[in-house]
Amino acid sequence: MVVALTVAGPRPLVLCADDYGLSPGVDQGILELLAAGRLSAVSCMTATPRWPEAAAQLLPWRDRVDIGLHLTLTDQEPAGSAPILAPAGRLPSLGRLARALLVDRWARAEAAEQLDRQLASFERALGRPPDHIDGHQHAHALPGIRGAVIAAAWRLGARRRVYLRSTWESPFAILRRGGERRKALVLALIGRGLHRQAARAGVPSNDSFRGATTFAPGPGCREEFRRFFAGPGTRPLVMCHPGRVDAELAARDPLTGRREDELRYFASPGFLHDLAEAGVYLARFDGTPVGAHDPAAAPSPP
Repeated sequence: MVVALTVAGPRPLVLCADDYGLSPGVDQGILELLAAGRLSAVSCMTATPRWPEAAAQLLPWRDRVDIGLHLTLTDQEPAGSAPILAPAGRLPSLGRLARALLVDRWARAEAAEQLDRQLASFERALGRPPDHIDGHQHAHALPGIRGAVIAAAWRLGARRRVYLRSTWESPFAILRRGGERRKALVLALIGRGLHRQAARAGVPSNDSFRGATTFAPGPGCREEFRRFFAGPGTRPLVMCHPGRVDAELAARDPLTGRREDELRYFASPGFLHDLAEAGVYLARFDGTPVGAHDPAAAPSPP
């Protein structure tokens, strides 16, 4: 008797570059990777002063990869006035934000207003709702704002299917993977509530999350991503932070040198080898594969 064996093929994996719009160097690095077919999603900071210019550069890719909102409620300027969260024109640290959202209903209302403004800025620039919503420093998953995020995704779903980034992953999978376990476990704990509430509301989200790292620059970058590409999940999502360092980035964000390490890795032949070895391919959330694109052949902005 002959027994037929079914061999599982490669699995889709969403690789999402965060912080688009933060600085010219970050944007340049992400655009280079998009042109090479090395990313399948981008998350955008729409409250930054350079967002309109950055959005114009992103238009040719808006139907080729997932482009979403990187909700910004910490450490940057707000979208418009925010007298409670940003009385001096700068949003609070993550710890201060989390405390304010727990105890101050006016802070919660102001955070929801920031969400609405940043979504509106996204739509004005790109002409459609985002494919997904996530958060700078994962603030979108905090109690006090996650309900508004889920409601926004559900509401936008009437026009375009919007998914949420879940930072939940099984603690067993985190411990087995190794690496920066403590941060990954904290993110899983923070994200568990959003993951469950989104499922109850019928809002889709990834079923496995990777990307927690020390952000230390150096040769360890590749090994970390090799671990992230392996593991369970039918809809895994890996966050990343590639980019080029410039003066504006250095003035706005402490994460610098590691961005260039990630950029070099994703542009290298070793990255493609690591994907194949892990049995995954870059894809949008719906499973559509992402291929290399010639920027000269990209569609003209409407």
